[in-house]
Amino acid sequence: MNNLTTSSTSELTTERIQEDVKKLGKWFHNIDLNGVKTAPDHFLGDYPNIKFKNFADAIPQDLTGKSVLDIGCNAGFYSIEMKRRGASRVLGLDSDEQYLAQARYAAKVLDADIEFRNMSVYDVGSLGEKFDIVIFMGVLYHLRHPLLALDLLYDNVVGDMLIFQSMQRGSDQVQPVEADYNFWNTQIFESRDFPQMYFIEHRYSQDPTNWWIPNRSGMEAMLRSAGFEIVQHPELEVYICKRGNLIDNQPRAVYPKK
Repeated sequence: MNNLTTSSTSELTTERIQEDVKKLGKWFHNIDLNGVKTAPDHFLGDYPNIKFKNFADAIPQDLTGKSVLDIGCNAGFYSIEMKRRGASRVLGLDSDEQYLAQARYAAKVLDADIEFRNMSVYDVGSLGEKFDIVIFMGVLYHLRHPLLALDLLYDNVVGDMLIFQSMQRGSDQVQPVEADYNFWNTQIFESRDFPQMYFIEHRYSQDPTNWWIPNRSGMEAMLRSAGFEIVQHPELEVYICKRGNLIDNQPRAVYPKK
């Protein structure tokens, strides 16, 4: 227990918010809680706001009546931004209780009606509903089974738009992908622009959950393979996708809905 205040929003003074933010531990999202910054010394700067500014215009300004699912919501920055745009229902998911506690507190201070649940991306089928917008940012490279996760999103929760982001390394050039390659064609694997996923056996940036890091070709190929159509690429790592059609004759496991 963090022994946070149970005061109403109107009673949350700057001093009280500062105290509560500190009790909630280290924040990864720098959120402005009525003048109190939750991570003012973030190594990436005013993150994730500085990133959001690069693709904010790619998302409809008016989300009135829309439902939003934020997977890997962390402290809730994007959930809060979608609620500010008028989304009628926002559900944030994360598997880290500390992040969820931060998200619930931030939503309380900002008087944002957002639901947060502890749930893995692999369990999204149990939600039993599709959302107009699904946010899946900063999650893929933390997963042991990234393509499975994208398949599950397509099959179960993405009703219209997917806002996707992943850390990328390697070449940022996209090589056209052919429908088939001859068995003896090994030269393609020597190209830096061919779709690739780098596997991290131990740690990357001191994080043992950084498992897979794609290059740009690899990331775009995975999104297409899962059935998503890339409609905008407004930021280096961010893709705005729509539900498309699965690749013809593409073998794909069938995952039962829970």
